[in-house]
This record gives sequence, C-alpha cells and structure tokens, in this order.
Amino acid sequence: MAERATVSFTGSRWRLAGILIFGYILMLPTLGIYRFWQVTAKRRFYWANTEVDGDTLEYTGTAIQLLVGFLFALAIFLPLYGFFFYLSTQSPEALIYGYTGAALLLFFLSGYAIFRARRFRLTRTLWRGIRFHQSGSAWGYAFRRFLWFAVTAATAGLAYPFMAASLWKYRFNNTWYGDRRFSFTGSWRTIAAPYYIVYFLIVGLTVAIIIISAPQMEQELAAQGVSREVLTGYLAMATAFIAFFSYFYLLSRFTSRLLSSVSAGTAALKVHVRARSLFWQYFFYGIMLLVVVLAFLVVAGFVFQGVIEPMLADQEIELNEILQIGWYNLLLLGLLYLALMASLTVLFETILGLGFWRLVARGAVIENADSLKGIRASGEESPLVGEGLADALNVGGY
Repeated sequence: MAERATVSFTGSRWRLAGILIFGYILMLPTLGIYRFWQVTAKRRFYWANTEVDGDTLEYTGTAIQLLVGFLFALAIFLPLYGFFFYLSTQSPEALIYGYTGAALLLFFLSGYAIFRARRFRLTRTLWRGIRFHQSGSAWGYAFRRFLWFAVTAATAGLAYPFMAASLWKYRFNNTWYGDRRFSFTGSWRTIAAPYYIVYFLIVGLTVAIIIISAPQMEQELAAQGVSREVLTGYLAMATAFIAFFSYFYLLSRFTSRLLSSVSAGTAALKVHVRARSLFWQYFFYGIMLLVVVLAFLVVAGFVFQGVIEPMLADQEIELNEILQIGWYNLLLLGLLYLALMASLTVLFETILGLGFWRLVARGAVIENADSLKGIRASGEESPLVGEGLADALNVGGY
C-alpha cells in the first residue's frame, strides 16, 4: 500500500511575535541593518516548525548572505536613482514618459527578482538532508510574466487563469528535490470555474448598476413603482458583499487546486484550504487591528495633548512651527510612529502570514510519499543577487 505522508506546523504566534519584536528593537541602534538577521530568524522559525512526514525542513541561509545580496542590488539601483533625479529636472512630458518607462522596467525586474529569490530560498532549504533547487531562466520567467500581465490587462482580467497556470507551470517544472524534478499538471481549467463565476457575477452587477443609473431609466422604473436610488443601493451592496467574500472563496480554491496539481514523480501533493477558515483569520485580524490602532491613538492623545492639536488647527504647517514643539517631543513622536508601524507588521505576520502557512500545512498530504525515499542529493546554493533584488523591490517571500 502506498504511503500517505502528512504535513504539520507546530510554531506558535507568540514565538514569532517575540522574534519580530526583538528584531525591530535592534533595528533602531543598527539603523535597520539588523533586519537581515530578523528575516533569517523568521525563516528558520517557519522552516523548523514545518514537519513533513515527521521530519522538519531546514533553512541554511544566513543574514550575511541577505546583506551582501542587498548591497549588490543597491549597486544596481544607484544608476536608476540618478535617472530619477535627472527626470525631475526635465519637462512635464519627459517626466511622465520617463516615470512610465521606469515603472515598466521595475515591474519587469520584479519578475526576474521573484524567480531568483525563489531559487535562493529553495537552494537553502533541506529536507532529510537533501537540498531543493531550481533550474530555468530568470529572464525567461520575467518576460513570460511581463507579457502575460499585458495580455491580462488588455483582456480586462479574462486571461488571468491562463497567466496563473503558465507561471505556476514554469516555476514548478523547474523545481527539484535532489535529483527528482517536480511537475505541474494543472492548466487554465484548474481555476477557471471559480474565477469566471465570480468575474461575470461582479461584472454583471456592475453593468446593471450603470444601466440603471442612466437618466432614461428613471422614468421607466418610476412607472413600475421602483425607486432607482433604492435599487442602485441594493445592487451596490450586493456587489460589495460578493466582492468581499469572493476574495476568501477564490484564495481557498486557487491555493487548494493549484498546489494539488504539483507532483514529484509519483509523489503527489494534495491541499485543501477552507474559505471560512481564511475568513475567520481576517475577521480576527480586523478586530486586533482596530484594538491596536485605538490603543495607540489613546497613548498619543495622552502624550501629545496640547502639542499636536494646535498644529492640526492650522492647515498650513511650516517647518518652524513643527520644530517649536521641541526636539524631545519630535523624537517621542517618531518613536511612537515607528512602534505603531512595527506593531501593525507584527500583527499582520502573526495572524495572517503564520495563519495562512499553518492552514496550507495542516491541509496538505503527500500521496505515494514512499517514492521520495530513493532520491539522491543534488544541486548547490545559488548566488546572492536575486534575493537582494527582491528585497529592494519588496517582492520577497517570507
């Protein structure tokens, strides 16, 4: 009988919160450089607490590697920063064309960075002492992603299932565990049904609202005893309701179906993530977000009572007016702002980030897992520039 392996995640939110808070505290005296050590500690936490068939993953990357990779990326971006400065001295037309071109270039580079960063993480991930790695071309992935996004935008989103299937196939068909290659067996049909149901439902309701809002419809509706404003309001609420809950529906279906199309030889991954579990995570996150923001507003009100209020009374605030509140208060205000941003990040990571990882892990099983026992080690650690570029473009993962 074929072996069926389970996946579990044993990490706690409190442990992750401690890693993040400790990292943010040390970022102040190190001017943000400790961030690379924080990211490394966070990845080791996720990897070490993810068990596959009783054996945990291992992350072998180091903070120095992340720092060096970021410095490489910074050297690449310095000429681009100079180009931005040059554009700021040109005519408005040149400024528009220049920034549009730069935005397209950065979007293209983000695809390159995503693929290279994925290779960085895979080659530093081990299971049972065997390394994952990735083949394929980062430039090829970047071109594929750029062209698919152009097609998807040109078709008003209709091509999204084709884009998702193509990009997933390229990533996983170039993913390896030792000498065993992964494969992606899905296609655009894998997610087409849930996507197009939601798509045409929302588009249909939006078109209905536009038609009802036309001036000539008011008399026709009035003749039937129907208020156009009331009908438009109901349709708008229905559209907003469907759009909100469809996010959890689509995320659960996409995650479950796309990951369940991944296999490594005869070993096949099966994942089931429930939409209602995602909803309750976001619900809890929303409540905690409200609590944290209100708490900081109360603290700020007590600390800066009589300082900020006079400034806000004048809409035109000059620099000398800000400096009049005192350097001590300015420093306190800055620290309070940084504490708020750090708290929001910790809240997001511990509830939504960890929560999603846990749902995927606990909803995953590996069919025919015994076929993975004969795999031999292969591959080596990839260069550092890809992860650094992804970090600079803020498209890195975990």
